[in-house]
Amino acid sequence: GERARETECTANSFSPTLSHSKTHAMPFDVRRFDIYRKVPKDLTQPTYTGAFMSILCCVFMLFLFLSELTGFIATEMVNELYVDDPDKNSGGKIDVSLNVSLPNLHCDLVGLDIQDEMGRHEVGLIDNSMKIPLNEGYGCRFEGEFTINKVPGNFHVSTHSATAQPQSPDMTHTIHKLAFGEKLQVKTVQGAFNALGGADRLGSNPLASHDYILKIVPTVYEDLSGKQRFSYQYTVANKEYVAYSHTGRIIPAIWFRYDLSPITVKYTERRQPLYRFITTICAIIGGTFTVAGIIDSCIFTASEAWKKVQIGKMS
Repeated sequence: GERARETECTANSFSPTLSHSKTHAMPFDVRRFDIYRKVPKDLTQPTYTGAFMSILCCVFMLFLFLSELTGFIATEMVNELYVDDPDKNSGGKIDVSLNVSLPNLHCDLVGLDIQDEMGRHEVGLIDNSMKIPLNEGYGCRFEGEFTINKVPGNFHVSTHSATAQPQSPDMTHTIHKLAFGEKLQVKTVQGAFNALGGADRLGSNPLASHDYILKIVPTVYEDLSGKQRFSYQYTVANKEYVAYSHTGRIIPAIWFRYDLSPITVKYTERRQPLYRFITTICAIIGGTFTVAGIIDSCIFTASEAWKKVQIGKMS
């Protein structure tokens, strides 16, 4: 009986200790997830090579960072081609701006005529046009803004609308501007928006007609905000000739014969996304540190090996 009571007392004396160990388990330490373990400075060794590599790395990373920052702030122009009529809200019309000087033809004789394959035929168009006398009234500068249909046709500067036709109209001229659609004042967009601007035909035959054959290419410009502007580039070929018929010499004119290309050119202004910029910066920093660390480690290992070789020779 005494031995049994002794055993019971012994069990009772250990039971609080067991329950205490169960309630005070090891706490969870979040530091276990630290993959950047810190090494005490006493265990590291600075070297001149490491210092040089560190300075070189910082300079190199700064250069790459500034280069990427410049690219991120700046915008890039992306162009694409597709078959479509981009400006569907124009009602099938194209705005035209024409500015031409005829220094040897009186303003009373100058007029603008428009023809196209939809049956349009206007002679002596005067809406939104202006005639400025030149050379004390002997010459004329014609400026006009008008619309044409999106079908092949022509518009021409001539004396056809004059009440009395001159005997020898002089069609020598200088073209200051011929542009279609909206004006694009974007330096990064290079194109032939005013291909005939500056064309000088003052030295040509005064009795000759001038044919400019234009191929008009629809052009869309979309800025960062998504706003679109519709303009037109064009290529040009020209010839001059004196025309005759069975009744005699045909009255000369300055012809602009045009046709539209089905191909549309679109310029889109874009900026590098922020996530791509951050990714590039992380790649620069991580890659530079990694490569520099490998180089520094190789140099350090080689120098240590060289020192051991020298010590071995001395001994």
